[in-house]
Amino acid sequence: MSLQHFFRHNAQRVCSACKQLHNQAVIRPHRHQSAVKHGLPQLFSDVIHAHNFSKWFFRQRRFASSGPPNKYSVDLSQFPVENIRNFSIIAHVDHGKSTLADRLLEITGTIPKVPQNQQVLDRLQVERERGITVKAQTASLIHTHNGQSYLLNLIDTPGHVDFHYEVSRSLAACQGVLLLVDANQGVQAQTVANFTLALESDLAIVPVINKIDLKAAQPEVVAHQMNSIFGISTDEILKISAKKGTGVWDILTAVIERIPPPKADASQPMKALLFDSWYDQYRGVIANIAVGDGVITKGEKVVCMSSKKVYEVHEIGFMHPTPLPVEALYAGQVGYIITNMRNTEEAQIGDTFCHERSDVQAHPGFRPAKAMVFAGLFPSDQSEFVALRSAVERLTLNDSSVSLHSDSSPALGQGFRMGFLGLLHLDVFCQRLEQEFNTSFIVTSPNVPFKVKVKGAKNIKEHGGSEVTILNPCHMPNPSVIEEYQEPMVKGTIICPDQYLGSVTSLCLDRRGLIEDQLNIDNTRIMLIIRFPLNEILVDFFDDLKSVTSGYASFDYEDAGYEISSLVKVDFMLNGSVVDELAMICHTTRARDTARRVCEKLRETIPRQQFGIIVQGAVRSKILAREDIRPFRKDVTAKCYGGDISRKTKLLKRQAEGKKKMRKIGNIDVPKDAFIKVLKR
Repeated sequence: MSLQHFFRHNAQRVCSACKQLHNQAVIRPHRHQSAVKHGLPQLFSDVIHAHNFSKWFFRQRRFASSGPPNKYSVDLSQFPVENIRNFSIIAHVDHGKSTLADRLLEITGTIPKVPQNQQVLDRLQVERERGITVKAQTASLIHTHNGQSYLLNLIDTPGHVDFHYEVSRSLAACQGVLLLVDANQGVQAQTVANFTLALESDLAIVPVINKIDLKAAQPEVVAHQMNSIFGISTDEILKISAKKGTGVWDILTAVIERIPPPKADASQPMKALLFDSWYDQYRGVIANIAVGDGVITKGEKVVCMSSKKVYEVHEIGFMHPTPLPVEALYAGQVGYIITNMRNTEEAQIGDTFCHERSDVQAHPGFRPAKAMVFAGLFPSDQSEFVALRSAVERLTLNDSSVSLHSDSSPALGQGFRMGFLGLLHLDVFCQRLEQEFNTSFIVTSPNVPFKVKVKGAKNIKEHGGSEVTILNPCHMPNPSVIEEYQEPMVKGTIICPDQYLGSVTSLCLDRRGLIEDQLNIDNTRIMLIIRFPLNEILVDFFDDLKSVTSGYASFDYEDAGYEISSLVKVDFMLNGSVVDELAMICHTTRARDTARRVCEKLRETIPRQQFGIIVQGAVRSKILAREDIRPFRKDVTAKCYGGDISRKTKLLKRQAEGKKKMRKIGNIDVPKDAFIKVLKR
């Protein structure tokens, strides 16, 4: 019997919401092996799941369309500080963080257990499309253990190195972490970085090995790796399968027993940390807070300690996993507040909220994110600049690791110079800007920040100091006044099978890397510590690393300061006119190869015109590479079916003069994707 047949003949047993949901093709029939219940076919269990899912689905949809319900169904005062646990899930990319979060939400009854539960906390369209987490999300779970109810505040964090700032901010609101490791892939580079971050934050660590249901899983080998690298006892490691739910119940027990409650006191004056925020076009800024001491209730006034501005709390609640309003948040709890903030500059990440005339010590805040990659962002049409500025300001509220500076270009007009933590971060930001705000823009070639030391009192005064940071290559001072060049360095960690050691070493040396240390993790895997120039690993190093290791290597890096180097600025010209947006700074030994490669890419990318285009790469006045884009040619001699050759020569000469004039006055439009394509090798 089909599910459609059941709906048709059992209408009195199925709520209207289920039927509506089925008509919208949200439910998909999944056969179960369960026996017949109440004399109905075996698909009855599907309808039970569909009924539960429909009630949850329509509750979320009602909230999204008409706002939250008026009644407060949860009283958070019943959870004393000792019954609260705040924890994060940290892991390498694709080790199962979001899947584990789904199982924890199901086990605690926060969401119904249905097949549709996949990446429930990944709400962004870009996360669904790419299958990765780019934004940390919170969810509060209510769980009963030994007869007592506990409030568990979970934060699902990203795993890619480009979003490590999200992880560091999330850990500030936690007292412990779940360190998740894939039983098949083992300890990876980002696993080491996240473990170090949790250790520096003095957090309790619960080690977990995931995906033990895979055929190639080696939980014992991975447990030995965790013991040798992190010093974690193999007896403390939990072995689970987040996909099937095996052993997940033990995680909840471990969270309650191993992670300490927050150090908070409800009797003290109220103090809350703002650790994240996002913008709603109807309700303004929605701020995620962790209440340190005291109680914050709806309707009272709070003070933002950095700006000294006073706000009224219009709504307060917690994520369950969507926003659920409550009357108050108590000491040690994590939730959100809406205070009618309309200016994105008012919500400073790391700020502290307190009551008026309250004498509390402000939270030290977060270490500001250090941008590793810079790119220019310009509207496709200058009439859209105001709309682009509004969209960028609202999106940077949700992603505080992006740095923003005003910029202008003779060719592209007014725009922004933006700093990102990596190339994937840049790509995701631009995709969100396009999807969520429907904006049209041009992104220039990404580059890293360089430093130069200038000489001469007049030049030092002109540039505002002896050391100048170059965020845009076209702002590089004249080489005659530069005394010293410095380029950014990173400390990279590579973990790979030892059989690929030779190939990995050759690749690193080709990228001007310096191997500082190497460590054998076990009998088959090795960890390399390498010092790289950031410019060398910016674009395609990770792709090449995956290629030479058959996909088995992992890579992570962290900032390692600046180092003196020999650098030059390479300019690119179209018909003799310099295109500032294509300018690059590279090492002296890479200048000729870079100029030749970019000129070839431009020849392939720029469409042909009615006139010839000369593409040149130069260092100062020295031309290093040249490519010609041939013009479209009309056969002007087609009508000459005979006669003297001078007639054809006259027509061809007139055509050449016309194309020469056209070359002087013609505009060359560089496609927006050319700025990214020229970087790829």
